[in-house]
Amino acid sequence: CFNRVRTGHSADPDIRRNGASGGVITHVLIYLLEWKLVDAVLVVRQGIPTPEKARVIIARSRAEVLAAAQSVYIPVSTLDILARLLPGERYAIVCLPDQAAALRTLQLAGHSTAQQIRFLLGPYTGTALYPSAIRCYLGSKGVNDNDTITSLKWRAGEWPGYMEIQTASGKLFRSKKFYYNFLIPFFITQASLQGMDFTNEFCDLSVGDAWSPRFESAGGGYSVITTRTDEMEGIIREMERSGLLVTTVEDPVETLAMHGHMLDFKKRGSYIRNRIRKISGLRAPDHGLVPRPLPVSRVLVELVISGL
Repeated sequence: CFNRVRTGHSADPDIRRNGASGGVITHVLIYLLEWKLVDAVLVVRQGIPTPEKARVIIARSRAEVLAAAQSVYIPVSTLDILARLLPGERYAIVCLPDQAAALRTLQLAGHSTAQQIRFLLGPYTGTALYPSAIRCYLGSKGVNDNDTITSLKWRAGEWPGYMEIQTASGKLFRSKKFYYNFLIPFFITQASLQGMDFTNEFCDLSVGDAWSPRFESAGGGYSVITTRTDEMEGIIREMERSGLLVTTVEDPVETLAMHGHMLDFKKRGSYIRNRIRKISGLRAPDHGLVPRPLPVSRVLVELVISGL
């Protein structure tokens, strides 16, 4: 379900550099605020209440949105913020696929506060990590648990970025994204293993990294930008005309190929894992989707991977 698929990035060098990918979600949020399309935006910010944790906040200024740029790879309860929304105000929210689905369900049910959310924006979301992954990484570097974390960034530096951790003792650790991805098999959340939505299909705007040799060699950060509603498509076009975004319309199939492994992990892998859980007498969601084709070989591969 989509309107148009593009690749591109924010035309503002600072926004692009501070974003996890091309800074597109950050720039769209700022645009919605500055053009009074919303009164505030709901975003997750790393470092609240402590450096290694994250929490959803209500941002009402460009500076607050910029402070919440960057990815967060640990679970954050986002929809709790609905209880703090002011009556009559309009909001945009950045949320994960399961949260977007829950929010749409609330809106369809006529939930008055949920209907104050005018725009849903979301990142492509494959996996999240339990917070214990952070301490495991530091432990592998010989850092004592008493050495508190003073700063944590998941995608610092030039795209695709690196995890950067500073501790109270003055130690600084950096790990390229490619390498700290090896934490995923050991600390992946159960929600990541059971959810089938990778491209945030319930959002008005879905944005992911543009993994392609032509973009990776160029550097700077590029995103896949997927609009799913006419209103959001109009906003993106206006930002293009105003020189706020630099984009290229793409063949949707080609952009899906950029994430082929993760699409398989979510669409086929999660279906198989949920079936295994159900057969084993464990709780598992029914997403109403059955992947086709689903060869026996793929099931056997999943059994081996999940067994490990």
